[in-house]
Amino acid sequence: MTDSAPSPERPDGRVSSEDVVAEHEHDVQAHTSLTDGRRRILKQGETFAIFDRIGNLDARISNEQGLYHEGTRFLSALRLRMNGARPLLLGSSVKDDNVLLAVDLTNPDTPREEGEPIPHGTLHLFRGVFLWEGVCYQRNRLYNYGRTPLDVVLSFEVDADYVDVFEVRGEERSRRGTPLESETTSQHVVLGYRGLDGVDRHTRLAFSPRPATVSESVVRYEVSLAPKESRELYVQIACELDHEPTDVLPHPTAYERALADKQEIDDQHCGVQTSNEQFNDWLGQSRADLHMMLTRTGKEEWYPYAGVPWFSTPFGRDGLITALECLWNMPFVAKGVLRFLARTQATGKEAERDAEPGKILHETRKGEMAALGEIPFARYYGTVDATPLFVLLAGAYHRRTGDVELIRDIWPNIERALHWIDVYGDADGDGFVEYTRKSPTGLRNQGWKDSSDAIFRADGSLVDGQVALCEVQGYVYAAKRHAARLARTLGHEDMADRRAREAEELRERFERAFWCEDINTYALALDGDKTPCRVRSSNAGHALFAGIASEERAGRVVETLFDENTYCGWGLRTVAHTEARYNPMSYHNGSIWPHDNALIASGLGAYGFKDEALALLTSFFDASLFVDLQRLPELLCGFRRRSGKGPILYPVACIPQSWAAGSVFLFLQACLGLSIDAPAREISFHYPLLPPSIEEIRITGLRVGDAGVDLLLRRHGRDVGVTILDRRGEGEVAVKK
Repeated sequence: MTDSAPSPERPDGRVSSEDVVAEHEHDVQAHTSLTDGRRRILKQGETFAIFDRIGNLDARISNEQGLYHEGTRFLSALRLRMNGARPLLLGSSVKDDNVLLAVDLTNPDTPREEGEPIPHGTLHLFRGVFLWEGVCYQRNRLYNYGRTPLDVVLSFEVDADYVDVFEVRGEERSRRGTPLESETTSQHVVLGYRGLDGVDRHTRLAFSPRPATVSESVVRYEVSLAPKESRELYVQIACELDHEPTDVLPHPTAYERALADKQEIDDQHCGVQTSNEQFNDWLGQSRADLHMMLTRTGKEEWYPYAGVPWFSTPFGRDGLITALECLWNMPFVAKGVLRFLARTQATGKEAERDAEPGKILHETRKGEMAALGEIPFARYYGTVDATPLFVLLAGAYHRRTGDVELIRDIWPNIERALHWIDVYGDADGDGFVEYTRKSPTGLRNQGWKDSSDAIFRADGSLVDGQVALCEVQGYVYAAKRHAARLARTLGHEDMADRRAREAEELRERFERAFWCEDINTYALALDGDKTPCRVRSSNAGHALFAGIASEERAGRVVETLFDENTYCGWGLRTVAHTEARYNPMSYHNGSIWPHDNALIASGLGAYGFKDEALALLTSFFDASLFVDLQRLPELLCGFRRRSGKGPILYPVACIPQSWAAGSVFLFLQACLGLSIDAPAREISFHYPLLPPSIEEIRITGLRVGDAGVDLLLRRHGRDVGVTILDRRGEGEVAVKK
């Protein structure tokens, strides 16, 4: 097998100009690689920051670096210099589950005008950085390990460009707002910008103790240290909108609140620990990344923002899938997602937003370009799958928790979502849910593979008109089955019968229209002429996740997914190596996505293909061993696995990405056959399997309603035994073969 990409040209040898233009609509442009060097990332609420390893910000060197707030970069430079030189790195890590960036630095060999040079390793500088409520807090502790007094100059070079995150991504603007006159005092620097949206944005930097000199671009400290003496310097960087003062707390108070916020999340999920420390590191990093991406959107309501840096905002599809991935051990995430998406559900038709009554949000953005309509994403509904996934998650959440009160609260939203599926989603009445772009600046493709060249025919030509995606029909099938169960729970028997009947009718139509005997799998999509796009893709695996595939054809889908053209050793490619637009370095046409594979693994487990599900879990565990911090990125390049070599990283992938972080929990659930039925008060394991690298798993604090259990799962060859270590309240634990 080779990894050369077939030409995207049409059979007549010509490339459509439409194909060329389409490939660049709102795509992230790769001016610098996010995989070049190791970045350090912090996020809290609406604020995130991307540092280099010594804790500096410098967008001149790496385009994405900076301090961002509500979609705008408020600081593009914060460069620390020690006696005019860049400090030497000793160590750098993010501690306390992604709360604190801790950096240890020392001086390089430093000449002096008088006296001997200062040898490297004489001075130690610790930088501790964290975010809290729109403020970046920094503590700098300088210590003299030398035997003589030393005079040290520490300087901070600062700058702010106030570019929108879409400009950082590569979008060009014909005009921008106006820089405001900088303000300085003996301890403050205030930088500012008046946007075309009429909003004044300020970056307020406060330094303590008082620096020696302050200008709009450089703040300078002159520090004299006796042997074994230390000095602490504090920097607070507040992001402010329209002169609304940001609440800047004392440094210790802010840090305590950041830790308390993290602890509140920690207290709401169960513990998972294995006998394999490297696997535990992957679990721990994934959990910490999910915690960092969770953002309050209401009282006791958390939403997993999609990813840093490009998608640090609520995305409907991403939030729904992330919530499904970690539903068994963090059900509170699903509750927050359902409440937020119910609250933002579309109520009317707005073509410029691709909105229709009952439709669930695709994304919402803050920032100047969104406010001005230069991008359509201030509140945008151009997604075909979020609406059925909303209903699907509601049903899965109720089964997991038994929380009928939430279901009653959002039942009108569920009904409106089902109405959208029936009326607007199936505008031509053929029984399938399709999409077509209404907004001229919106997304051309509106499934999870939403890059403009992702949906194509066997000859590589792009699809126009109404598009019915394979996986979306599966989501609708599952949504209607869940809706039927929820309706029955609420006493709506007629509706329950009707939705269950509609689901079975859809399954029959799906088999007739989407099965392609010649490629041994389901079509990627139906095009505007209802002709199947005969492309081998991972989308067919989502038919297993949703349960719409027939038992007989499910096995054939698995054969195709796991042949050498789709399974490359690191996971399943989005499209097979044989397809016309295959490119292992593309965003959606040959790459490998953790969440995509996790959903497929869930389907594999449900249909009894546990060994294949285990193979995917093992593949991504292996991949985690090669990436920084064992943090799975948004996607990997789809090159085949080579002995002794790690996966090839995609240059502008978001790291962290919520649904990539959540994938490990769904992989585990699939392999363990774990199912939780709260109304029946039952936890069950259906033919559980563990990889050879894991002897046992300990699950603590797993709750079912008001009951809870601690469990030990131990591998004995291919069998896995389940032992109840502790039980609180009434509930059953069953192992099914």
